[in-house]
Amino acid sequence: MKIKLIARISLALLKARLKQTMVAAFGVTFSITMFIALLSFMGGLNDMLDSLILNRTPHIKLYNEILPSPIQPIAKSKAYNGAYHFVGHIKPKNELLDIRNSEAIIEALTHDSNVRGVAPKTTVPVFYNVGSINLTGVVDGIDVDAENRLFTFQDYVVEGNTIDLKNTPNSIILGIGAARKMLVQIGDKIQITTSAGIRFPLKVVGFFQSGIDEVDKVQSYTTLSTTQKILGKPNSYVTDIQIKLFDMTVAPSLAKRYHNLFETEAIDIQTANAQFETGSSVRTLISYAVGITLLIVAGFGIYNILNMMIYEKMDSIAILKATGFSGKDVNAIFLTIALTIGCIGGALGLIFGLGLSVLIGEIPFNTASLPTVKTYPINYDLKFYLIGAVFSVITTYLAGYFPSKKASRIDPVDIIRGK
Repeated sequence: MKIKLIARISLALLKARLKQTMVAAFGVTFSITMFIALLSFMGGLNDMLDSLILNRTPHIKLYNEILPSPIQPIAKSKAYNGAYHFVGHIKPKNELLDIRNSEAIIEALTHDSNVRGVAPKTTVPVFYNVGSINLTGVVDGIDVDAENRLFTFQDYVVEGNTIDLKNTPNSIILGIGAARKMLVQIGDKIQITTSAGIRFPLKVVGFFQSGIDEVDKVQSYTTLSTTQKILGKPNSYVTDIQIKLFDMTVAPSLAKRYHNLFETEAIDIQTANAQFETGSSVRTLISYAVGITLLIVAGFGIYNILNMMIYEKMDSIAILKATGFSGKDVNAIFLTIALTIGCIGGALGLIFGLGLSVLIGEIPFNTASLPTVKTYPINYDLKFYLIGAVFSVITTYLAGYFPSKKASRIDPVDIIRGK
């Protein structure tokens, strides 16, 4: 019975200062709306930037790097056993860049429960021959199906189709920057020259755009078999094995394991993109800081309004306490007022925040450097809404707690005597 009475009294006090109540609720609504919109937009921006780099990056890459031998012939000599060896100007080992036993490694990886997919690749440094001019470039020989499945390769082909790379012998998909330099169109033939002086003609079947201009000026793609043919190598010749995992977080530990198991160099995505991930974390942190600041500012507004209400309703509080209401009851009344403002304002803020996020997500965003992006990116993650709802309740509770404690300590005798 007392709960219903407290609720009725709280409602009456809210109605008595309706304008102030609406202002306080609007402050919470505005804060939650901007909190949701800001986090959704920044989350979408982080996802977009991640997709530009991380979607095109394997979680683990196996490769063979040419390094100086760690064990020199003098170390194997028994005559100098136990002595210190100072050897300078060591030349790299006379080895090829291809991964030995690549077929067996790929077979083992496909049966690993941690691995979602494997995409072999052969990288060939080349020169694009444009008349008497040679442009520096890189041609990657890929497994087209694996590249589409694991790295969404087709999404970055702005003209042509990746299937043409499989169906057309000796074909190439040029980076859009390289294509513009050479003034070529789909169907044209170009000449490339390898570092060994091998000259090879290729037919252009598409253009690729990663969104990173410096990459698009040099990067091109052809099939794995075509690059092997260009180099005159067997079908087992592979310079990189790209691995996608089910759980990206285990990449560092698996990279060490594969390095020891397959005796190749292995680099994980966290190591390769450490600076990029740090930037995403900082942007997210700034978004949360700004959003929480908005909520705290709204909480101060509610605090001030409830403080003014207590001073103006001293008589009402004195009458309540004189008629048998305890300090806890008065405390409950003002907390109910604060939480009502917080819940109504928070609920409206979540609705308006979703609406504003949808509106931002419909705004056209067309740029030549990001061909796959058509509108501003938005992330509708449920956790943003849960955080907003929880913070709106906590902020308004704290904003109402201290004024309610002050109201509960009012002595009705002092108020009536003062009158």
